[in-house]
Amino acid sequence: MQSDKILRKYRNVFESLEEYDKTRVFPFQRKRIDITLSVRTISKLKEISRKTGVPVSQLIEKKFS
Repeated sequence: MQSDKILRKYRNVFESLEEYDKTRVFPFQRKRIDITLSVRTISKLKEISRKTGVPVSQLIEKKFS
């Protein structure tokens, strides 16, 4: 059926909308927070960011995903 095809193709969209219905927060929303890190840790993160081209925030986020 056509509807099954649509559900399979856009499964992630439907799951996101279902999550929003439950929590009123989209799972892909981002929120800014302040954290305190040592100067050494910040330097390492910046170095990795320069080498990989990945923003520091994404490096941190990937470690917890």
